[in-house]
Amino acid sequence: MMVASAQVARRLTLLALLTAPAAHALVPLNEPKLPFAVSLPKGWLGADFQDGTLGVSLVSAKAPPATMIRLLYTPKNGAAPTPAGEFQKFEAGIKGTGATPKQVSSRVIGYGGVSGVERQYTVTHPQGQLSMRVWYGVGAKNLYSFQLTDSPARFAQASALFSKVLASVKFK
Repeated sequence: MMVASAQVARRLTLLALLTAPAAHALVPLNEPKLPFAVSLPKGWLGADFQDGTLGVSLVSAKAPPATMIRLLYTPKNGAAPTPAGEFQKFEAGIKGTGATPKQVSSRVIGYGGVSGVERQYTVTHPQGQLSMRVWYGVGAKNLYSFQLTDSPARFAQASALFSKVLASVKFK
């Protein structure tokens, strides 16, 4: 369950309040209830979207526009998910909100020893556009979904920071 979401959001919010923001400094998060350790941007805020997901969600600011990073996982419980199948569900979910996803790129890449597929999207919605990087990886016990969402204007800088975050992932 939401093990991680609410507890980690509170810890990240406290961490953000206790530390001065720094453009690209990362601070380690080794939450025992998470199936991975990771370093996150210093000064960012934990977010609990009340959507039942497990993992870590954080934003760069209290109010929009803000960059969002989500490092989520779902126990496989005997299922055999694939990145291709997860991307189909992901794209259908976006379309279901009335937005239009356009895949910009796709590559096979692993993080922390787990192989997966990463895609970049431009998402057009009634208020404008967003850019996203989404990675799905299938570990021994969990399906992982790591995501970055930002405005097209800030996406290149946010993507570079997201790459540093992903390079720090260590699965337990």
